[in-house]
Amino acid sequence: MSSQREVPAAQELDGDQLAALLGDHVIGREEHLNAPGFVVRPDEVQDALTILRDEAGFDHLSMVTAQDYEDRYESVYHLKKYADPTQEVSVVVPTPTDAPASQTAEPVYRSADWHEREAYDLVGIDYDGHPDLRRILLPETWQGHPLAQNYDQDRPQIVSFEEHKNPIQDDHYDADSDTMFLNIGPHHPATHGVLHLKTTLDGEQVADVDPDIGYLHRCEEQMAQNGTYRHQIMPYPDRWDYASAGLLNEWAYARVAEDLNDLDVPEYAQIIRTMGAELCRIASHMLALGTFCLDIYGDFTAIFMYAMRDREIVQNILEDLTGQRMMFNYFRLGGVVWDIPEPRQDFFDKIRDFLDDLPPTLEEYHDLITSNELFQIRTIGTGVLEPEVAKQYGVTGPVARASGIDYDLRRDDPYGYYDQLDWDVVTEDGCDNYARLLVRMREVEESAKIIDQCVDLLEDWPEDEREIQSNVPRTLKPDADTETYRAVEGAKGELGIYIRSDGTDKPGRFKIRSPCFCNLSALGEMSNGEYIPDLVATLGSLDVILGEVDR
Repeated sequence: MSSQREVPAAQELDGDQLAALLGDHVIGREEHLNAPGFVVRPDEVQDALTILRDEAGFDHLSMVTAQDYEDRYESVYHLKKYADPTQEVSVVVPTPTDAPASQTAEPVYRSADWHEREAYDLVGIDYDGHPDLRRILLPETWQGHPLAQNYDQDRPQIVSFEEHKNPIQDDHYDADSDTMFLNIGPHHPATHGVLHLKTTLDGEQVADVDPDIGYLHRCEEQMAQNGTYRHQIMPYPDRWDYASAGLLNEWAYARVAEDLNDLDVPEYAQIIRTMGAELCRIASHMLALGTFCLDIYGDFTAIFMYAMRDREIVQNILEDLTGQRMMFNYFRLGGVVWDIPEPRQDFFDKIRDFLDDLPPTLEEYHDLITSNELFQIRTIGTGVLEPEVAKQYGVTGPVARASGIDYDLRRDDPYGYYDQLDWDVVTEDGCDNYARLLVRMREVEESAKIIDQCVDLLEDWPEDEREIQSNVPRTLKPDADTETYRAVEGAKGELGIYIRSDGTDKPGRFKIRSPCFCNLSALGEMSNGEYIPDLVATLGSLDVILGEVDR
């Protein structure tokens, strides 16, 4: 079994105890499927959140959801604990439609910075006291907020030339200053997508980094809100982190929709899901390893091509399983779309051949990479992210575990078949670019252990008990105003989804919690005071996919 952490009982507070702790800050109660919800006044957000963080231990702001009702706007702060993510609470902040403004949570949780900017950009809620409340996905000159009910999508949009003027024109020059403004991106090489880094240099050192996203906005949340639970949403998750993590993305939607509609998943299908998800995790980490080394010292012919070679082996296995090479669409609510391909033994043998070759392959990578003096010079001690800073930014996944944060939803909030298998959560204390690569390489070993055990179980599973789907109604219509947030451990961290039902067969609100979005928000903290090559290395160590950042 995977190792379990003990959480002191004194930290476990039920809804009534939390209400008593919050006292007069609470003006209403809600019950979400995943957590108790407390309604607070718009001008008391910081006080309520500070109490929950400091006195109840909720140190992880997973996400902020903003939504527009007929009679109000609403922000929902989804809080967890890094020590025990099964302890959750939602803080609900309603605001009137004629003045949608509430107090910012940024002084309490730094992660609220980007989340509230997105809520302002797409829904139109103002956050009083926010240090930098401006659009994050759309141009500053955009008129209206696309997810607000009063948005006119047919209104012409004009982006003035002033927004794209030359950033090094004469009036930016100061003879007494040593600072220089440098654009990095939004071209693709070394930015892992269309990312624009507005970088200020003080001499040769980075003084400030402002990641400019929104060049690849996918409208995935809006499309999901126009799709039916049963059939039309599942094809979209593959396209969030489109590089390698398709089944992990699909599981995020499957988990939240199954929770919302009270659906069971057969044990046999859970094992198939677990095996497929870990194959995707290996493929994702192989891509991260190869591109990171390409960023560090430009070794295209050896390390990058070796990593792509091994990733292709995994992609071949996934193609045999799902019928697709990247956009799998293999999960279904209640299970998977079909069983292991025939002949079964040939499929299992292909997996075992890959697993048998993996240890010497990883040893070769260590010889080429982790013991390489140049790689060590470029990565050890650069991109440092201390644990408490990482928690403030809501960092998760390998980036968090490389800072010594022992947080993995596969173990800490079990789903699938993970709690029945023998594996370990990998952490490193280096907090730097080197540690982040080590975590991913060691996680490949743990994923291999999980896959090996799944194959053993599937090989011996009685033929008449191979149930791949539970009985799911043709049309799913959860009760109106049912709300839930569920997450899985994606390749890059906590991948979560919030859904509010409106009584129809389509979600009333569908909000994605992207681990890349949160991890990227910490880039400035990790890069200030370092050099441009260190900034490039640090960005590479985050392993971001901009299609998931912009969703």
